[in-house]
Amino acid sequence: MPKMKTHKGAAKRVKVTGSGRFFMNAHHRGHMRSKKRNETLYSLREMQEVHATHTRAIKRLLPYS
Repeated sequence: MPKMKTHKGAAKRVKVTGSGRFFMNAHHRGHMRSKKRNETLYSLREMQEVHATHTRAIKRLLPYS
């Protein structure tokens, strides 16, 4: 059976913790930032855990994670 290929775009955006959880940078940060509160932008700096409904799709994109 051939090797499975890693989706390189997902690999650059998603980080895997030691326990197997997926984290990625927050969205809503690049466009129309002047309308957003500073508290909102500050909270979007840190990486956020991927929602449970998306983990199955990410596991398919990153087979060796």
